[in-house]
Amino acid sequence: MKTIQGPAIFLAQFAGDEAPYNTLEGLAQWAEGHGYDGIQIPSWDRRLFDLELAAESQVYCDEVKGIAACSGLAITELSTHLQGQLVASHPAFDTLLDGFAPAALAGDAKAKAAWAVEQLRWAAKASRNLGLKAHATFSGALAWPFFYPWPQRPAGLIEEAFRELAARWLPILDAFDEAGVDVCFELHPGEDLHDGATFERFLAAVGNHPRACILYDPSHMVLQQMDYLAFLDLYHERVRAFHVKDAEFRPSGRAGVYGGYQDWIDRPGRFRSLGDGQIDFRQVFSKMAQYDYPGWAVVEWECCLKHPKAGAAEGAKFVRAHIIRVTDRAFDDFAGGGSDAMKNRKILGL
Repeated sequence: MKTIQGPAIFLAQFAGDEAPYNTLEGLAQWAEGHGYDGIQIPSWDRRLFDLELAAESQVYCDEVKGIAACSGLAITELSTHLQGQLVASHPAFDTLLDGFAPAALAGDAKAKAAWAVEQLRWAAKASRNLGLKAHATFSGALAWPFFYPWPQRPAGLIEEAFRELAARWLPILDAFDEAGVDVCFELHPGEDLHDGATFERFLAAVGNHPRACILYDPSHMVLQQMDYLAFLDLYHERVRAFHVKDAEFRPSGRAGVYGGYQDWIDRPGRFRSLGDGQIDFRQVFSKMAQYDYPGWAVVEWECCLKHPKAGAAEGAKFVRAHIIRVTDRAFDDFAGGGSDAMKNRKILGL
C-alpha cells in the first residue's frame, strides 16, 4: 500500500495582484509557511506560470521546479480547469465563458475551443517536462442545459453530445498518453462529466482510454446527494487526483439540490472550509489508503463564510491529521506460523 502524499494546496483561489500572491515564488513561500508540502498550479495564470514556455523549454520547467523546491515543495499537478471548460461548450454559455480565454477571442466559440485544445496539448508537454503523472481539468459541457429530462429530450440527443465530446477529447487524451500523464476530470455540476454515470458514458465513448481518469472531490458529490464513499468503491482504479474540499447539504421546505437560484450562502448545498462541513474525511482517507491511491491530497479552498487565509492555515493541519501512514505488515503477524504448504494441507486434512 501507498501512503498518500500531502498536504498540498491548489493556488488558484489565492493568486492575486499583491505580494506574496502575485508570483509563484511568493505563493510557494506562503504555502510552505502554512505547512504544505506541495502546490497545484493553475496553468492559465501568467503571473505564476507560462504554459507555452513550459511546453517548449525543459530549462524553464527546471526553474519552476527549483522555485518550489527552494520552499521545500513539490509540484503536484498542473490545472487547466478554465481551458478544459472551453474544449466543449454549449452556445448558451458562450458569453459567460469569454473571460476564460484571451479577450481577442470573445464571442467566437470555435476560436476559443481551438485555443483551449492547444492549451491542453501544451499542458501535456509541460506536465511531462515537470515530471508529473497527473493533470487536473474539466470536461466542458455540451449537454448540461438538458440535464433535467424536461422539456422532453429528443431521442439520441445525449448520445450525440457524448460522441462529440469524445471526438474532441480523444486527440487530447492521446497527447497526454504520449506524455505519460493521466487526464483527471474533476466531476463537477456544470460539466458533462459530473458523476459516475456520466464518466462511464464518456469512458465508453473514448474506448476506455487509459488516460481518462478522475479528480475525486467529494464536495461536489455531497451537493448532488451522491454516496461519495461508495463512489471510491466503484471507481478507485480511475482516481488519480484528489481535491480535499468540504461541503454541507441542508435541504429545507424552500429549496433542495437545485438551490432555487440563490446565492451560495443561502443555498442548501454549500462548500465549507475543511472540518466545517459534513464530509467524513476519516472514511475518505481510509478508502484512499485501502485502494492504494498513488497521488496527492490537495486542499481546494472554497467557502462562503470563512476567510481564505484562515481556511488555508487550517487546511494543512487538517489534511496532515487525516493522512494514514499505511502499515507494512499485517497487525496479527505475531500470531502467524509462516508459510508451509505441507502444513496447510495437513490442517485441511489432505
